[in-house]
Amino acid sequence: MSISILKNEELNRFEIYSDGELAGFADFKVSNQMISYTHTEIDPKFGGQGLGSQLIKEALDEALEQNLEVAPHCSFVSAYIKKSGEKYLHLVPESKRVKFDL
Repeated sequence: MSISILKNEELNRFEIYSDGELAGFADFKVSNQMISYTHTEIDPKFGGQGLGSQLIKEALDEALEQNLEVAPHCSFVSAYIKKSGEKYLHLVPESKRVKFDL
């Protein structure tokens, strides 16, 4: 199985492909040095393969590289940050962490 992830600027989302087929996406909005992740969706056909985690890791790594703050409005993104806190928690401003249950 070949996995690829790309940032679709036109649709404001990160997309994950499995063997060339769109398997899921994570919607985002960028404003004032903050990226808000609003929705993540993995096609049920690709469920249980860890693709959602791979997708969010890539999206958060890009935020890290670009020194963007993160607003994880999507519960999947928030849960991923909570699970991987040491690497990503600092991206969420302290004043907003309670709002996102972090």
